[in-house]
Amino acid sequence: MNTSVYLYALASNFCFALGSQFFTHYSRAISSAWMNAFKASLACVLFAVTTFLFLDITPIGMTGILLFAFSGFIGLGLGDIFLLKAFAELGPGRTLILFGFQPLLLGLFGKLFLGQTIDTTKLAAIACFIGIVVLFAHESWRRDRSFGMKALMIAMLGIVLDAAGVVITRHVFDSYPAVHAIEGNLYRCLGAVLFFILLSLVKPFNFFGHLKAMNWKTRGYVSLGAVLGTFLSLGFFLKAVQTGHLATVSGVAITGTLFSSAFECIWTKKWPSKTLWAALGLFLIGSWILVG
Repeated sequence: MNTSVYLYALASNFCFALGSQFFTHYSRAISSAWMNAFKASLACVLFAVTTFLFLDITPIGMTGILLFAFSGFIGLGLGDIFLLKAFAELGPGRTLILFGFQPLLLGLFGKLFLGQTIDTTKLAAIACFIGIVVLFAHESWRRDRSFGMKALMIAMLGIVLDAAGVVITRHVFDSYPAVHAIEGNLYRCLGAVLFFILLSLVKPFNFFGHLKAMNWKTRGYVSLGAVLGTFLSLGFFLKAVQTGHLATVSGVAITGTLFSSAFECIWTKKWPSKTLWAALGLFLIGSWILVG
């Protein structure tokens, strides 16, 4: 895999880790559904403007568009609902540490559906990531006398849905190699926006009411989070996914976890707990096994 793929993945992780601090704060203050709907909508507008101003539309047919949209529907829509709920419950640092499972999922999905190879000798990393889950469950038990399995399962469900969306996206790129990553992001965000429109009909989250009630400073913060964590992060990430090996691209997520943990400590003005340090250690070992 060429160096540019790593750089795109690194830039994506940095932007998402920084944006996740805003996502966490406003998911707690308002709701994860509202924050997800806002970031998907703003990113959709920005991808549309970028596409129509700077790119020539690539003809991929209705099938390609619908597959991109479906990947966004389950990954950026439904998956991110669970992900931001996990951010609100666990914090972004702990949630993204659990993303250590995603390279394994993507490696498995890539083998099953895309014909990519998987190195079975690296499955030892599973033990490290299971250890992380045990550590967080133990921390939750000491704090609340509960294992916190609901929050952990919410995070894992978000990770699985996100991985499924990425695999579908890579399939479309393989089928239509001429399509630009920005176009792919536009179609994916349209799928995510459709999900939140349908969700609002079933479970209203007062999208425009919350937006109208905000002052300009707050609107600026949520917009900054959406630009960093969705528009820029997805732009860089899909560029890496378009040509890179899925498990390896996801393995670069080690940087996003470290970035997010550092940003979370700065945001909350707290040092990492002993459990978080231990989980980071297991994450580093597991990630080293995966990418080594």
